Amino acid sequence: MAVISTRPAKIDDLKVLQEFEQGIIKVERPLDPFLKAGRIYYYNIEELITAENVNLLVAVSNNEIIGSGYVRIEKSSEYHKNKKNGYVGFIYVKPEFRGKRISTIILESLKHWAKKRGLNELRLDVYYNNTSAIKSYERFGFNKSMINMRMEI
Repeated sequence: MAVISTRPAKIDDLKVLQEFEQGIIKVERPLDPFLKAGRIYYYNIEELITAENVNLLVAVSNNEIIGSGYVRIEKSSEYHKNKKNGYVGFIYVKPEFRGKRISTIILESLKHWAKKRGLNELRLDVYYNNTSAIKSYERFGFNKSMINMRMEI
């Protein structure tokens, strides 16, 4: 396998990252009946690239962007022991590169960035029925916490 590295995302990466966003939505649409039909967007990618409190990374192999992820510094609820936490999102790996632990490389880079900024906690949200993502996150060290529940009325 080729060497995989990470680097900060650049505005020049915007088109690829927008395709990744639609790839995430394609995977998640069958998991969430509340997502509306048609083209939707989860992220303001340009803002993620330029924000001071966000580290948006891309994973690269042979000069090809093959994955992405970010960590955003957030203020924790006042009842949590850590005043701030790192919220992880936009984890995506191109289908042909899945199963090669690329997400682990991305998560390690994000964790390193967060630790350098004094954070002691990472959080993320994942659909309860996205078993492959849950396994990957648990393998990395995340633990299940809360379950978000909803109903249509």
